[in-house]
Amino acid sequence: MTPDTAAFLDTLQHRTFNFFWDLTPASNGLTPDRWPTLSFSSIAAVGFALTAYPIGVEHGWITRAQASGRTLATLQFFWTAPQDSAGPNTTGYHGFFYHFLDMTTGYRYGTVELSTIDTSLLLAGILFAQGYYDRSDTTEQQIRALADSIYFRVDWQWAVARPPDSPAVSMGWHPESGFINTSWIGYNEAMILNILALGSPTHPVDSTAWAKWASGYQWGTYYGQSFVQFAPLFGHEYSHVWIDFRNIKDAYISGRGIDYFENSRRAALAQRGYAIANPGSWRGYSGNVWGLTACDGPANKMLTIGGRSRQFHTYYARGAALGDERDDGTLCPTAAGGAVPFAPEFTIPALLAMRTTYGNHLFSTYGFLDAFNPTFTATGQQETGTVDPTLGWFDIDYLGIDQGPILAMIENYRTDLVWRVMRGNAHVIRGLKRAGFTGGWLP
Repeated sequence: MTPDTAAFLDTLQHRTFNFFWDLTPASNGLTPDRWPTLSFSSIAAVGFALTAYPIGVEHGWITRAQASGRTLATLQFFWTAPQDSAGPNTTGYHGFFYHFLDMTTGYRYGTVELSTIDTSLLLAGILFAQGYYDRSDTTEQQIRALADSIYFRVDWQWAVARPPDSPAVSMGWHPESGFINTSWIGYNEAMILNILALGSPTHPVDSTAWAKWASGYQWGTYYGQSFVQFAPLFGHEYSHVWIDFRNIKDAYISGRGIDYFENSRRAALAQRGYAIANPGSWRGYSGNVWGLTACDGPANKMLTIGGRSRQFHTYYARGAALGDERDDGTLCPTAAGGAVPFAPEFTIPALLAMRTTYGNHLFSTYGFLDAFNPTFTATGQQETGTVDPTLGWFDIDYLGIDQGPILAMIENYRTDLVWRVMRGNAHVIRGLKRAGFTGGWLP
């Protein structure tokens, strides 16, 4: 790595870290979903924040005592917050938590669902904290104990709610209407959910849950890459933030002759190939400017730009996979940032090119703003963000769930930190083994 590249990654990581450190209230640890637009807290963003703090310690941006103090306050909040079957004035139920929480009270925001995946991303950050804070002082002892308490309380068996899908875990639950009518089957971001559900020492799902999950996989070849398909890149990135899938294999991926790390690498390369081919003729796409995932966007409307009618979206799960292309010209830096370890030779130049090409329009106080759309030059037509008549649309917000993978995956690429700590977590190891993973670093 050249000194210039190292300096750029240092700057990107430090600014992205500051999003979590500056904007999360020290009293309860509830990281905002986005900023500067006022928002609720996202429990998944809290999971990424808990992962960010030790990275800050290792880089010398904060002290270990600062990080452990903030982490303990966060875990105390989630352990003591009300768990009840009623909707209002509660934070969770059966050990799970609502997707979004009020920043002040910590209660369920609006009528959002009790989210099994977002709870899992929160738990991943909690278990990383458990492994990182390994010292004998009272604060770090309490962190380790609370991590177990919070994880052990989660009733995965309760969330196996749809008999036709059994033993797969439901996507969520509403006190008003019961379980969501969809379960976690087929490849996406919920690998981590299944590993944690299988690894639970108290309420584990049946050992056949992994086979049920994998039964929905769709293998295909897209832009010269053969892999398990999922269109938005976050599905190939989130679980890999915490679990090192290099050289460990389940029955399915072993049968394909690769591991899930290589699967994610191929997904990233396919998206880069898609951007180079650019079948939609969107502005700005290239081998160095690419990446589709769930992110903000300019507007929910049809506009004619450059003589061509285009459908645009605001927040939307953009992506590109076999038979599933969801593209409105909006690119998201976290797509490449979260894929840094998979294909550093393409992802790091992409991040550099985005910063160089768009400057302060895209790269500012907390690193990369969430998204940009070079095609959308219709000033005054945007519903969010700002439009430059030459460069296109730029978001004004940073999103916690998109900031987190950039910071953590660059750290995994550079130092192996999150992966190294999590390779020692007994719960994760138990979950992987019950899912049938063998080889590599698994004991």
